[in-house]
Amino acid sequence: MKNLIEVLNRHGIQPTPQRLAVAGFVLFTDRHPTAEEVLAQVQPSCPTLSKATVYNTLNLLVERGLLRTQNLLEGVVVFDANTGHHHHFIDDQTGKIYDIPHEAVDIQSHESLADFEITEYQVTLRGHLKKK
Repeated sequence: MKNLIEVLNRHGIQPTPQRLAVAGFVLFTDRHPTAEEVLAQVQPSCPTLSKATVYNTLNLLVERGLLRTQNLLEGVVVFDANTGHHHHFIDDQTGKIYDIPHEAVDIQSHESLADFEITEYQVTLRGHLKKK
């Protein structure tokens, strides 16, 4: 908890109990939760947490660079604690979103994009996990 308070303070975020509850979940999960999923996960241990507080806290964490928003599913915004360059794989059977290392995907034909100055790219792969 002490480290989380330090992280929030370092990013100029006042560590209220509600913000600590939200940040404590979303910054340390490998999931890509929606705001509603964050609320459902955190509210049992923080009953004073409101939907508005969850949205405000998530947006503040994004604004301060601790989270990124991703539009990986149509009409759904998810929050990603991995703020480094990476791609995503969405399992069509389970809906689970996996982080894929940036170097695992190589764009070969970027010469055809000569009219664009590319500063970043992100690929979303879809399919299902192979059974082992």
